[in-house]
Amino acid sequence: MPGFLKKADPLIVGIIVAVIFAFIAPASGTFADVFGVLTKLAIALLFFLYGARLSTQEALRGLTNWRLHLTILVFTFVIYPLIGLAMRPTTAFVSPEMYQGILFLTLVPSTVQSSVALTGIARGNVPGAVVAASMSSLIGVVLTPLLVMLLMGAGDGIHIDASVFIDISLQLLLPFVLGQIAHNVLPSIRKAAKSKATKIVDRGSIWMVVYSAFSQGIVAGVWGTISVWEIVFLAVFSVVLVAAMLWVSKAVPQRLGFSREDQVAIQMCGTQKSLATGLPMASVIFGGGATLGVLIIPLMIYHLVQLLMCSAYVSRLAAEPEEAPGASTVDAGVSAPRK
Repeated sequence: MPGFLKKADPLIVGIIVAVIFAFIAPASGTFADVFGVLTKLAIALLFFLYGARLSTQEALRGLTNWRLHLTILVFTFVIYPLIGLAMRPTTAFVSPEMYQGILFLTLVPSTVQSSVALTGIARGNVPGAVVAASMSSLIGVVLTPLLVMLLMGAGDGIHIDASVFIDISLQLLLPFVLGQIAHNVLPSIRKAAKSKATKIVDRGSIWMVVYSAFSQGIVAGVWGTISVWEIVFLAVFSVVLVAAMLWVSKAVPQRLGFSREDQVAIQMCGTQKSLATGLPMASVIFGGGATLGVLIIPLMIYHLVQLLMCSAYVSRLAAEPEEAPGASTVDAGVSAPRK
């Protein structure tokens, strides 16, 4: 096996394979319906495992660091959406659907797995990152569709009503709550959630949503409207956005007097956008319409770029000399997750 394949992120490789497979053999008819049900079940299982993995006591302790969490939430749900609105003039270069995808990208919550992993590698505040990223996902269950209704629901064929909150709550929030209950009463489930099972379901559900979404676009014939120029534009835009947000999310916490450990957590949680949460949210919010494949392309490209750039960034931070006062923030039994 070539060396670059051994080093490639399985999540990214799986996404690419899912896209290629969708082009070769797109899901349609009865198979698409059955596969859609299986995808929803996989997503529900993923959020159940997220809930079962997170300690309720740890979450409650982490909630006391309100300045950290508020700063991350402002980056995720205020600054990013403002950037998304500021990108509206790009409709002169890309299709309205592609711009809606860019706007949707700026509205989704932060990641959980990669935010915590990157924070740990850079010797940041891991418990704070766990709580902040989880809080972002939970708040995003309500705030993301609300922002979509306010900023995207007025035109371009996108119509959303209050039922989306019920759908997302049943598919994402309820399984998480059940997972929290299982964490406290079923040790075997708690142990399983902390094993490789969550990573497998995490990746698998993303691949399933990607395959389903791209299949719908292919069957509907929407891919002929996407130009190579738009893909190049999205890639460049993502690189510039990640670089700018890494700088801003470091400069602002420094001015606010946060410790180095908290600064790292803010950077990693505040610059990440969740593919695992964003894709299922998109499938619920937009109802699996023909344009879903176009809408998620910006999020997929941004996710790939953020992983590559942030991984390189935290590797540099990890190589810096460790400061004695900050050494205690990375223990608590948390180590950098394995790839």
